[in-house]
Amino acid sequence: MSEKEAILGIDISKEKFSAALLKGEKKSQVKEFANNLEGFEQLKQWLEQNQLERVHACLEATSTYGHSVATYLHSLGHIVSIVNPARIKGFAQSRLSRTKNDQADATTIARFCAALKPQAWTPPSPEMAQLQSYSRRLRALEQMATQEKNRLKTTVDESLIEDIEAHLVFLETQIDNVKKRQKELLNEYSSLKSQADLLTSIVGIGEPTAMTILAEIGDINQFSSARQLAAFAGLTPQEHQSGTSVKGKTRLCKIGNPHLRKALYFPALSSMRHCSPMKDLRERFLEAGKNKMQIVGVVMHKLIRIVYGVLKSGKPFDQTKLALPNVVLEEETDFLPVSP
Repeated sequence: MSEKEAILGIDISKEKFSAALLKGEKKSQVKEFANNLEGFEQLKQWLEQNQLERVHACLEATSTYGHSVATYLHSLGHIVSIVNPARIKGFAQSRLSRTKNDQADATTIARFCAALKPQAWTPPSPEMAQLQSYSRRLRALEQMATQEKNRLKTTVDESLIEDIEAHLVFLETQIDNVKKRQKELLNEYSSLKSQADLLTSIVGIGEPTAMTILAEIGDINQFSSARQLAAFAGLTPQEHQSGTSVKGKTRLCKIGNPHLRKALYFPALSSMRHCSPMKDLRERFLEAGKNKMQIVGVVMHKLIRIVYGVLKSGKPFDQTKLALPNVVLEEETDFLPVSP
């Protein structure tokens, strides 16, 4: 690495982020910035003050908070890696790192990046980014509509009822508009339409869910395996260990993309009713004494692997070719999904 290159570890949150700069063997410099355009421009100036032409920036894949700074740095020509937080945590544990604060976390991320040089991230295509914006906007509007409907059930003040009903009409109009724009986007881009069609071939996944899944995954080629995609979604079991012992049951890892994870919850329920292999799987798990939520977790995990398979192969789902285990393994069932 030349003197004009360095490693940048970023610990991101909703309002701010800490950036740790590593230059060779020197002690890291850590600075805090606002998580907005003004903060990004201050970060750029800081890098320029350090006479750096290019950095390899690493940040954790935590919800949507880091997307803007990652896109900004990529647009400046820097290398950006977005890493599963579980990998960072494992790295910190291997280094016996016990300090827990934003600055220490940013430094740990920087040292992880320097040591392991994770794969470079590529921003989604403009149409995929647009699909994600629509998908998340739709979810926000639907949540607001649900909240207003709940308020309507408990409100007795007539003037407030009228106000809530008017707001609901507005929200429903907005929801219809976003759905219309989603549909137009799919029809405009054949690549999006063909991928959505592949996803709707999977039992339990309709077009609205397919669009959410597509939007959250982005380019399937950024994942080298189905397991990697499952980890990205937070659909891999995680053990809580102390020393050589395992305490408690293995539970579904909550690290990962919550939007993608939640999008698979109801398709999992549907597939257990309408997909023969999944129905058989459910029966075997019930006979083995597993509870409903454990089974849903397993089916969600199977679904994300099927999603990977159809998108990667370009072939629609065929349930007659779905290979599922003949026995129930403890490590397959001892975890719980996050409720939608």
